[in-house]
Amino acid sequence: MTRPRLRLAAGALLLFASLGLTACSDSGSGDEGADAKTLTLWHYEGPTSAMGVAWNKAIELFKAAHPGVEVKFEQKGFEQIQQNAGMILNSDSAPDILEYNKGNATAGLLSKQGLLTDLTEQVTKHGWDKQLSPSLQTTARYDAQGIMGSGNWYGVPNYGEYVMVYYNKDLFKKHNLAVPTTFDQFTAAMDTFVKAGVTPLSVGGAEYPAQQIFYELALSKANRAFVDSYQLYKGKVDFHGPELTYGAQTFADWVSKGYIAKNSAGIKAEDMGVAFEQGKFPILISGSWWYGRFAEEIKNFDWGTFLFPGNTLHPGSSGNLWVVPAKSKAKSLAYDFIDITMKPEVQNLLGNNGGVPVAADPAQITDPKNKELIAGFDTVSKADGLAFYPDWPAPGYYDVLVGGVQGLINGSKAPQQMLDEIAKPYNDNLADLGK
Repeated sequence: MTRPRLRLAAGALLLFASLGLTACSDSGSGDEGADAKTLTLWHYEGPTSAMGVAWNKAIELFKAAHPGVEVKFEQKGFEQIQQNAGMILNSDSAPDILEYNKGNATAGLLSKQGLLTDLTEQVTKHGWDKQLSPSLQTTARYDAQGIMGSGNWYGVPNYGEYVMVYYNKDLFKKHNLAVPTTFDQFTAAMDTFVKAGVTPLSVGGAEYPAQQIFYELALSKANRAFVDSYQLYKGKVDFHGPELTYGAQTFADWVSKGYIAKNSAGIKAEDMGVAFEQGKFPILISGSWWYGRFAEEIKNFDWGTFLFPGNTLHPGSSGNLWVVPAKSKAKSLAYDFIDITMKPEVQNLLGNNGGVPVAADPAQITDPKNKELIAGFDTVSKADGLAFYPDWPAPGYYDVLVGGVQGLINGSKAPQQMLDEIAKPYNDNLADLGK
């Protein structure tokens, strides 16, 4: 998933550019770093988010289990790590463990470059493979070309995520609208809001949210074979075929119908979420990572969620990965930390704070809303409905899709032009892989 949270610190690019770079790789075997007295850990979860709360608890438990070991935790911006991971992990300033985005273009690329530790031996030793379903393992394993789904383990996910529809129950009630169960009912509800002078969707076109709406629309016409072709390169993708054509054309139609505001091309994800929290929009289509925050911060109206109506496939996957850089100086401690995040105490805390745990005790999840969130993920996962994210297939594809969908929002690109634009880098990547 791609979801910026914190802004890039001033001067960070200059700092990373000045680092000395030396490539290296590691098998991850043995107890390297067992005697280390410091564990440097990076992640980009907000402190009040479900993951932030859970990881802080994991740090507390780690310290208790490792007296005398200092944990140097640094909160980083998603985009900061996304844009500079290669330089960071190829330098002597690499952390010992960090949260990193999953997929071919991110963790897969770094594994191919030899910048991540092969965790296969540790996964078997600690039994993490027994705690993760096959669909959740997809994003943790990469082959020699950096393609997910098979090969060695280069990361461990300990939560799940999926895209859903958040809605303002009070505004739905005000306009006499029921929760839609079909696509036609969904668009009819949005028509009702438009006629009342209300823009239905809070959208962040400057970052990941808009491209995920485009992908949801494409998935409404897709099957598993399409997803496997697009994400895993198991078949040829026709960018002017029914799935992506429908996604681009319908997205453009939603703009013309007033479902999506034209000024949303410049809106960041954070501003999109805040606008929904403030009750300015009745609907937001985005991921489960917002759930805990909305539960904590929305005080002035009742809200709920439902799966994108009519779809059996949805953007979603395991959560981001804990990865251990090849240059980690405390690998043994890093493995211990990962293991703690998989313990019931941390997993249950994650679930009770609005996250989607992978190894919690269901009986220990007490909040009705949290149960609803986890049930939604179970529904999608058990139906083999996790379709990953649209920006995963190629390095740099996130920015390609942001630009493409922005063109649909501001009207600078027709749907066919947008599809041509996003097809080229995808196919160039296939050529580089010899596909």
